[in-house]
Amino acid sequence: MTDAVFGPAPGADEPELVQLLTPEGERVHPAAFDTDFTADQLRGFHRDMVLVRRVDNEATALQRHGELGLWPQLLGQEAAQIGAGRAMRPQDFAFPTYREHGVAWTRGIDPVRLLGLFRGTDQGGWDPQDHNFGLYSIVVGAHSLHATGYAMGVQRDGLVGTGDPERDTAVVACFGDGATSQGDVNESFVFAASYNAPVVFFCQNNQWAISEPLERQTRIPLYRRAQGFGFPGVRVDGNDVLATYAVVQAALQRARDGQGPTFVEAYTYRMGAHTTTDDPTRYRRGGDVEAWKAKDPIARLETHLRNEGLVDDAYLAAIAAEADALGERMRRECKELPEPVAHDIFDLVHVEQTPELAAQQAAYDAHAASFEEVL
Repeated sequence: MTDAVFGPAPGADEPELVQLLTPEGERVHPAAFDTDFTADQLRGFHRDMVLVRRVDNEATALQRHGELGLWPQLLGQEAAQIGAGRAMRPQDFAFPTYREHGVAWTRGIDPVRLLGLFRGTDQGGWDPQDHNFGLYSIVVGAHSLHATGYAMGVQRDGLVGTGDPERDTAVVACFGDGATSQGDVNESFVFAASYNAPVVFFCQNNQWAISEPLERQTRIPLYRRAQGFGFPGVRVDGNDVLATYAVVQAALQRARDGQGPTFVEAYTYRMGAHTTTDDPTRYRRGGDVEAWKAKDPIARLETHLRNEGLVDDAYLAAIAAEADALGERMRRECKELPEPVAHDIFDLVHVEQTPELAAQQAAYDAHAASFEEVL
C-alpha cells in the first residue's frame, strides 16, 4: 500500500469519513480502501462483535454484583476494535489502553483473564509474548511511547520492508480521543515520524474523554493532526467493521513495507459509561445516545448479512446460544479465580530475576513469615 491511498487532508469535494457499510447496512465502494470480503469473514466479524459485547455486558454485571472493582465499558466500539484486531497479522504487536477488550479477543486473550485484572486477583496479566498483545495501560497515553519504542526496535531488527509477509512486522498503539491531549502521545508522534517507525496510531474517538467532549479538546478533526507531525492520517467510520478493517489493514501494510507511521481515527461513540464508576447522564444528552444507537455496529452488519442471505434465524440463534454459554462461563470462572500470592509479583518484573529483586523477595518472605510466627 503506497502513500497514494493515504493522501493529504481531503479537499472540499472529498469525503472525510471512509465507509464501506452504511448505517442502513448497504455496501458501498469508495475509491480508496475498497476491499472484498468472503462470506466467512463477514460472519466472523459479526460473531466477534456479538461475543465481545456479551463479554462487556457480563463484566459490567459482575461489577454491579461486587465481583469486580471496576470495569471500563466498550459498548458501541465493537466494530472499531474487531476491525483493527482482525487486520493484524500474528507477528504484529498491539499496545492497548484499558478498554481494548475486543482487540484482546482477536489476539486470543481469554476474557476471564481480563476479569482477573479488575478483580484484583491477577498481578501481572497475560504474557504479552504469548499473544503479541501488551498489558492494559491505566496511565492514559503512556503506552504510545512504549509502542513507538517497540516499533523502532522491530525496525532495527530487520523485520520491516523485507517483502516477506510472515516476517515484516507492524505495531498498533490503541488509545482514545482524550489521550491525544496528553504529552506522551504527542511525543510518540515526534519519535515515530523522525525515525519512520512502523507503528499505526489507532485512535478510537468515542467523543468523550470521561466527561470532556471532543470540541473542548481540539479545533480540527483529530486525524488531521498527523499532517503536522509529517505522516498521514485518515478518519474511518468506527461503527463500520468493514471500513475499519480495510483502513487499518492498509495502514499496517504501509508500516510493514517501511513507509512509516499512520494515524487512524475511528470515529465512533461510547454508548456506555467511561467506567462503572461513571454516570454519563450528568454530562451528556440522552438524545445523542439514541441517535448513535441507530448506528449500532452489530445491527448494521446483521442487516447486511440478512440482505445478502448470509445468515438466517437459526444461525443467529446459534450465535446467541454461544454468547449465553460464554456469559455463564465468565460468571462461574470469575468467582473461581484464585487469590493472588504476593511472593509471585517479584517473578513478574523481568524475564530473568535480578539480584536486587531476589533480595527484595527474600526480605518480603521474611517479613510475611514474622506474622505467621506471631499467629
